[in-house]
Amino acid sequence: MPAERIRVEVSQGWITLEGTVDWRFQRTAAEDAVADLAGVVGVTNLVNVCPPVPAEEVKGEIETALNRSAEVDARRIIVEVRGDCVTLWGTVDAWAQREAAEQAAWSAPGVREVSNHITVESGVAVG
Repeated sequence: MPAERIRVEVSQGWITLEGTVDWRFQRTAAEDAVADLAGVVGVTNLVNVCPPVPAEEVKGEIETALNRSAEVDARRIIVEVRGDCVTLWGTVDAWAQREAAEQAAWSAPGVREVSNHITVESGVAVG
């Protein structure tokens, strides 16, 4: 984790983290690193995830990851990227596929938010 990019302030046992990182896991890791320290009563994580690549490239990386996934039929998923926010649309056959698609989105650099609107279709005919 790029520790030089994160500023830490402590006041009465409350830790505030500020700065920017390239990946969501770095933001989470910064919080995890301080949350369980002795005397810590809480953490405010204001670390921003700033994409190191343009939105078009983020979209391409997510679509490539979806195409590589054996669990997901990428043709049934639409990926929208606006800045550092990703929205997923489409249908899959199982919850595991929906979760795999979301993980693929989170794996792209600079993603701060993923809105998963993928619907799980059971494939069972009703009637």
